Amino acid sequence: MEYDADKRIVMTLDAGGTNFVFSAIQGNEEISGQIILPSNANDLNACISTIIDGFNKVKKDIRGEPVAISFAFPGPADYPNGIIGDLGNLPCFRGGIALGPMLKSVFNIPVYINNDGDLFVYGEAIDGLLPYINEELEIAGSPKRYHNLFGVTLGTGFGAGIVRNGELFIGDNAAGAEIWTLRNKINTHSFAEEGASIRGIKRSYAKKSGMDIKKVPEPIDIYTIGLGKLPGNKNSAIDAFREFGEIVGDALASATALIDGLVVIGGGLAGACELFLPAVISEMNGFMETYDGEHINRMESKAFNLEDINDKAAFIRGDVKEIKVPVTGEKILYDPLKRVGVGISRLGTSRSVSLGAYAFALHMLDKN
Repeated sequence: MEYDADKRIVMTLDAGGTNFVFSAIQGNEEISGQIILPSNANDLNACISTIIDGFNKVKKDIRGEPVAISFAFPGPADYPNGIIGDLGNLPCFRGGIALGPMLKSVFNIPVYINNDGDLFVYGEAIDGLLPYINEELEIAGSPKRYHNLFGVTLGTGFGAGIVRNGELFIGDNAAGAEIWTLRNKINTHSFAEEGASIRGIKRSYAKKSGMDIKKVPEPIDIYTIGLGKLPGNKNSAIDAFREFGEIVGDALASATALIDGLVVIGGGLAGACELFLPAVISEMNGFMETYDGEHINRMESKAFNLEDINDKAAFIRGDVKEIKVPVTGEKILYDPLKRVGVGISRLGTSRSVSLGAYAFALHMLDKN
């Protein structure tokens, strides 16, 4: 579903531990100036006042009445009921705060709160990687189409989301797609996020280069070192991102075994895909062993790197053939190649989250 021409207005919020950024969207475009206010993370009354004040400022800045409020908020939370739980970077919400019902009462419009990973994938499913790949398949004359999208955000944490047949999958406990809790392949006593995050790359670079962790540069600099454009330990930088990709790839192999769809990657670390995406694909296409030592494929489907021109061409081409229908003699197209495409966000993470929040609100309003 696309909302490019929709005239309805939805107010949004980008909630961080330091600042709250408020805006309004109409027709998939931001129509208000951004209102930036301090979050008051340790004072519940001040924080709630800030949120109400922010949305009131947005209302004054737009023409027309908003039909809903929709935004991403950190978890843990009971998202369907709008109740925020014990947050690390917003400690004032500890104990459970009914933020959604409160905002609905104040502004008298529906309020939708989701995880940013969920909204990122929803935005990419509506106007990002999913429709882009399906259009490429259609142009190529392929009978293959994708309806499911699994997405991850790589940055401070390792977040994820699932869209199935146009619907955001949240789970019975609002805990669907919590990929960060999967086992870490490199350190099996730990969880995936420890390696699939900014801290994971920095720790890996420190270990491989022999550098004090306190002196390790940020991932953008480690990436640039890996490209040979900054002084530093190039081999350690390359290997740190390779290890990062191996951990991400192992987690994606487990996730896509259950989801079976395209995979989109976003977040601040996505820009370094040149150094980690080949390792992701290699891990997904790797092997496991039986007790007798026999190799079997890590996944039933084959993974393709959609950012590599040759891999993408092979993915789009598939293995299409014409087969006969028994008795009737008619012919139909058949593509037996089971495949998963892994690509980078086509919209940018922030844009996808905003679009996802807007579209989710309108979708829910139309659905109800």
